Amino acid sequence: MGQPLLQMRGLRREFPAGDTTVAVLKDIDLDIAAGEMVAIVGASGSGKSTLMNILGCLDRPSSGSYRIAGRETGELDPDALAALRREHFGFIFQRYHLLPDLTAQGNVELPSVYAGTPVAARHARSATLLQRLGLEDRMQHRPGQLSGGQQQRVSIARALMNGGAVILADEPTGALDKASGEQVMRILQELHADGHTIILVTHDMSVAAHASRVIEISDGAIIADRRGAAHAAKAALQPPTQGRAASWRVWADRFGEALGMALRAMNAHRLRTFLTMLGIIIGISAVVSVVALGRGAQQQVMDQISELGTNTLDIFPGKDFGDTRAAAIESLVAADAQALAEQPYVDSATPSVSVSITALYRERAATAQVTGVGFEHFRVRGVRLASGRFFDQRDVELHAQVAVIDQKAATALFPGNPNPLGETVLLGQMPVEIVGVLRPAQNSFGGSTPTFFVPYTAAATRLVGKYHLDSITLRIKDAVPAEIAQKAATALLTERHGGKDFFVWNSDQIRQTITRTSNTLTLLVSAIAMIALLVGGIGVMNIMLVSVTERTREIGVRMAIGARQSDILQQFLIESVLVCIVGGVLGISLALGLGLIVSLAGAPIQLSFSTTSIALAVACSSLIGISFGFLPAHSAARLDPVQALSRD
Repeated sequence: MGQPLLQMRGLRREFPAGDTTVAVLKDIDLDIAAGEMVAIVGASGSGKSTLMNILGCLDRPSSGSYRIAGRETGELDPDALAALRREHFGFIFQRYHLLPDLTAQGNVELPSVYAGTPVAARHARSATLLQRLGLEDRMQHRPGQLSGGQQQRVSIARALMNGGAVILADEPTGALDKASGEQVMRILQELHADGHTIILVTHDMSVAAHASRVIEISDGAIIADRRGAAHAAKAALQPPTQGRAASWRVWADRFGEALGMALRAMNAHRLRTFLTMLGIIIGISAVVSVVALGRGAQQQVMDQISELGTNTLDIFPGKDFGDTRAAAIESLVAADAQALAEQPYVDSATPSVSVSITALYRERAATAQVTGVGFEHFRVRGVRLASGRFFDQRDVELHAQVAVIDQKAATALFPGNPNPLGETVLLGQMPVEIVGVLRPAQNSFGGSTPTFFVPYTAAATRLVGKYHLDSITLRIKDAVPAEIAQKAATALLTERHGGKDFFVWNSDQIRQTITRTSNTLTLLVSAIAMIALLVGGIGVMNIMLVSVTERTREIGVRMAIGARQSDILQQFLIESVLVCIVGGVLGISLALGLGLIVSLAGAPIQLSFSTTSIALAVACSSLIGISFGFLPAHSAARLDPVQALSRD
């Protein structure tokens, strides 16, 4: 006789019991040859189920040796043991252990999914097995739609799916009526006749009588090993040649099965899934909305700054604001503005002189600010017309007595005249014709004094009587950093004046300050929103831990039919990631809907969404799913198969 298929030597299995241990199996020596039909019998608690679990690699011995076809199982890791269960063993359980969300054919095919069998091959084999067992008209029924006998036949077909060279049947007729039990035993005898090694675990001697060898166990020890007269070991059964799919296809099938199971689990507990998502929805929506609100507020402020002059430099005489000697400095002149305007980094430049004066129109009078500027002033400051025109270079050269007024001046002097163009206003001793009216300012940086903009040449000769300037304003080209332009302008004027008797105010400092403040506030509120995401992530982890507990038996069944630890890890990890991604998408949709409502309501600040923040939100929700789902998924993957199967 050759080497036995299954061989145990000095095998013990002990379990902790308080401060001591209890030996359930004691120094078992057992050989089972290929093709035998063996019944293991004994009273309840004798250790026969523990022995079967070790035979099927569902459990490990505490000591001793167990070899399968000469291969020592004690040296194998969990995935190698799963491969043995997947490729050599088929399990028939007393309670069937079918997955309720799969059809009969889906349950039968599951072991071949983990084995990497191509789709067409496994469909064909599962159909053939179910037809052989008389279930051709029940293949698409779920376990709840089948009788007990039919469910046990589905369980037998599942055990045979990958070949089932060794069939381990734990009380296969225990939950069946007499007729169904006899039918199951006939099937097992037929399988034995086909060359399968059959190991029955039962306390029913009438069931054991079908076996050609009966091993009796009592109190953890073998007390009898009786062989029938017709006992004979058959040649080892050759596994079915189903082939293996390409490695990427194997991975895709396993991933698809895990994804499908996750979707079915989410659908089966829709309310719980939604409540789990709620924390993610609120957190993602808050983050996206806060970022969009910050961007919208920042954009509004930037637009207001742009109305004053985008990326501008203001040059004043003196050392700084408040310099008492600034009035005595007369070196800042129109020629400086012209020289600066010719520089490659300057978009446009305007000189400026100003004076406060009384403006008269008929019987109305108002204290006004008259600002003499160049024709490029309006481009420099980015202002727009409500009506009329700007004065041009020719008006400047001719010292033309024309003016462009702001809305405050129009309201103060022409309250009943919506179109004051062509009217003449007396500014001190200089009459001017109104040629343009500016649009209302959308910013809060201007004062409340009515303002008249006139050619600086006219203001210098006819109002202020001086030819030096109060200031020069430059608009920097968009591609040029303000700091570089400031250094270049400072160097040019210092050279022209023979020293530095001026200072430069960079409007970009306002922009930078506002941007920093806005970013700080956005970061602060986003941090608060992230706390909501953290709470949501903890909720996901908690629910997934509950899910693992609820589905422990399912995990045990999958491990028994050959699922690797990575398969279980993948299944639960996919579920947690799906919960977070769907929650993230719903959160983004909620934020976008809120932005639409704000826009339609005409709120002063609009939400400005960016694809970057939305992409980061999706990435964040995925990361939460992976991070907080890993612990429950890892716990599920590390479960002991035999303990998982015995969990109620």
